[in-house]
Amino acid sequence: MTLIDRRLREKIVLVGVVSWPRTAEEVEASLDELALLVDTAGADEVARVLQRREAPDPATYIGRGKAEELRQVSESVDADTVVFDEELSPAQQRNLERMLGRTAIDRTAVILDIFAQNAHTEEGRAQVELALLQYRLPRLRGKGLALSQQAGRIGTRGPGETKLEEDRRRIMRRIRKLEEELRGLEATRATQQRSRRRGALRTVSLVGYTNAGKSTLLNRLTDAGVLVENRLFSTLDPRTRRLELPGGELILMTDTVGFVRKLPHQLVDAFHATLDVVISADLLLHVVDGSARDPAGQIDAVRAVLAEIGASDVPELLAINKADLAPDQAAKLSAAHEGAPVLSAATGGQVPELMRRVADRLRASDRVVELAVPVARGDVVAAIHREGEVVGERYEGETVRVQARLDERGTWRFSEYVLP
Repeated sequence: MTLIDRRLREKIVLVGVVSWPRTAEEVEASLDELALLVDTAGADEVARVLQRREAPDPATYIGRGKAEELRQVSESVDADTVVFDEELSPAQQRNLERMLGRTAIDRTAVILDIFAQNAHTEEGRAQVELALLQYRLPRLRGKGLALSQQAGRIGTRGPGETKLEEDRRRIMRRIRKLEEELRGLEATRATQQRSRRRGALRTVSLVGYTNAGKSTLLNRLTDAGVLVENRLFSTLDPRTRRLELPGGELILMTDTVGFVRKLPHQLVDAFHATLDVVISADLLLHVVDGSARDPAGQIDAVRAVLAEIGASDVPELLAINKADLAPDQAAKLSAAHEGAPVLSAATGGQVPELMRRVADRLRASDRVVELAVPVARGDVVAAIHREGEVVGERYEGETVRVQARLDERGTWRFSEYVLP
């Protein structure tokens, strides 16, 4: 199900377009990241083409003259594939492949390919396959007369259906099947999350740009054993581990998939069930690579994805990682973000201080409320004990007055018993 042939290292030409409001420096930085993505996918950058234009060409994205120049560059370096930094429409991709005489793909295809390599769980593989099929469906096309023959075989709609239509219908059936499988897996995940909430354990989700060091931090804090590599998207499948904070409180910490600029919407949709753990978290620990070339841009990219999945309102604690690699830059970044804690997950430096900050933020999000519960509703009183920390309890006639420290979710759940 991959889009890049890894039987050998492909030679890739990267293409970027400078148009308002993006500057040449921003496009170069984006191409640098695309080169890392291509390397992770199993190919090598051998040339780079940059163009300035007011707006993309509807037919070829870069225009016919630049396409001819790109063809000559590709031939001179013997490139197998041309990769564009922006998403190509199906028509643009077809036209470019015809003019270039070689495969033309975009940044979205590269990211999907990497996800296809790194998904290992049943849910992860299904999510990636769904995203790939959704990306491929509008790009499905016949190859000359071979796929334009009429077919009347068993299993087709009948005489008059082309092979292309049959392929499209087969992909649509597979998409529906995958969506059904993912709904079942989503129901199982929702049951697990309800069980965790009943256990009264707070949840913290690690979020951040890919390769920011989230998995290294989880391994440092727990025995998660998550794969750690200095490459993009080395882990896709979430890992949840129990962790004791400095004050003795137990929490659940989850490592999630890393984000990236221009994360394909197909992946955001397909991974929505997995990312529900982010939406339902009590706190997001946003890990930032303090040694990155553009950490501010990475922070904005992560927050854009969080907004897209509906998690922008979840409390966030920014943490500047990799301070051992760039201490001065990490310190400046911390100062620019209201004293965000600085740490090194690799060496363990300042990790205990980070955990104290996490504990403080979780406690600060709680508030003591008073509830009046009928004596006959012992189940509600027991649930309050499970959901929060009861600091006082007394009986007044047929009512139990309970003072408890509850988070926003718990306060909402017992809102009918909360006193003004």
